[in-house]
Amino acid sequence: MLKLKLLSLYYALKIATCSCQGEESRGFQNIRSDSDIQSIALIDTTVNESSGLIKAREGGYWTNNDSGGKPELYRISEKGELLETRKITGTSNIDWEELALDKEGNIYIGDFGNNRMNRKDLKVYKIGRDKTEIINFSYADQAEFPSSDKNFDCEAFFWFQGNLHLFTKSWSKDNLITKHYILSDQAGTYVIKPLEKLEVKETVTAADVSPDGNTFALLTYGKILIFKINNETISLQEPLACIKTRRKQTEAIVFKSENELLFSNEQGSLYSIDFHLP
Repeated sequence: MLKLKLLSLYYALKIATCSCQGEESRGFQNIRSDSDIQSIALIDTTVNESSGLIKAREGGYWTNNDSGGKPELYRISEKGELLETRKITGTSNIDWEELALDKEGNIYIGDFGNNRMNRKDLKVYKIGRDKTEIINFSYADQAEFPSSDKNFDCEAFFWFQGNLHLFTKSWSKDNLITKHYILSDQAGTYVIKPLEKLEVKETVTAADVSPDGNTFALLTYGKILIFKINNETISLQEPLACIKTRRKQTEAIVFKSENELLFSNEQGSLYSIDFHLP
């Protein structure tokens, strides 16, 4: 626990000094000067640690609390008001880290937080209109529990074309990368292999895909990385843009439109960002 606290302090210091300079050398264009970040609300205190954001068909956005919270989703407005609390029966919140949404309206809850690298019960809850299904999974490249390789935590995923795309959060100071995995959106038990990895300067904490399916974004502590989607393929090898945020411990992100994002932090602040892609 002390080691995790020290690492959290280390990453907090990195947030204060982060920039897009390193990303520019790897093909990302720094578009901070063409982006407008606004603090728009404080989220209702029922949500004490907003860890996921998706659009709600009823209006507003669904969010969730992090590990140890109640097995509930909270619908909030862009003013941070609590509009609705939805209890998710048949589930438990071991470490809910992220939300995703498919075109049919199914909500996916990522119960895959794994700070100590020792979980053998990683899962995604698929919440439909009349039933809850479970997608169980494990990492093919994790051989020990807990793992000495500190890169089996996950806080970021989204749904795209019948699959869930997961991006890991590294706790290693010497090997700060994110790994990309693909998981089926159908109930079952799966072993997933890493498809690719990307060196990052800050830890990845959330992800989303744009409404038109042309781009996707990774949120980190300190910046947003935007990637191009070519031929309906999600790849970390298609860098597009980098936006420095520096808004403390940012944990959740959602596309409001093709050129507007909302994101939140653990401190309860909700932000909007308008941007123009190169």
